[in-house]
Amino acid sequence: MNAIELISRWDTSLFLFLNSRHIAWLDTVMWWLSEPLTMLPYYILILFILYRKTGWKSTMIIFLFIALLILTSDQLSVHLFKNIFQRLRPSHNLNIREFVHVVNNYRGGDFGFISSHASNFFATAVFLIFILRLRWFSITALIIAALVSYSRIYLGVHYPGDVLCGAAFGSLLGFLFYRLFLLIMPYLNFTFQQRRDTKGYT
Repeated sequence: MNAIELISRWDTSLFLFLNSRHIAWLDTVMWWLSEPLTMLPYYILILFILYRKTGWKSTMIIFLFIALLILTSDQLSVHLFKNIFQRLRPSHNLNIREFVHVVNNYRGGDFGFISSHASNFFATAVFLIFILRLRWFSITALIIAALVSYSRIYLGVHYPGDVLCGAAFGSLLGFLFYRLFLLIMPYLNFTFQQRRDTKGYT
């Protein structure tokens, strides 16, 4: 057994362990965590925080960067990973399908590596962590990204490896977009002020 096969076996075993821990009320919670519209209040909160810290002009430009970041993350997670590696989701893997807990008969598309949800949410979280530099927001954003990512395992459509690699890829994109933002900022004819919270940021 080579290293890739061993990692895949561990990944499958961990998935089956985590996915088997389910209860009725949590099915509903995890289902809604995976729904895009559920996060609307979260993005409204981000909009409000950005406005309070930077003003409307900066907020609109930052939100444009976030939109481009999510679009890039989503498309690359599909075309650079899912379509190339073509790793079947656990919900479509005939070897374990009968053991997979799914909700509302949702099984997702055929391929699951990497998780677009994990990539998108961690990309947004990391970008905003560098932009806002607020300790409480950083913790909140990472918790939300982790919960959404875990919901994909709970729903039976991603292995832990899909989620972890998606989170790593998204985090890298978030950092790169932040660096791009700093490079382009002088040409956008506005001044972006980063202010630390009164309790400090480390």
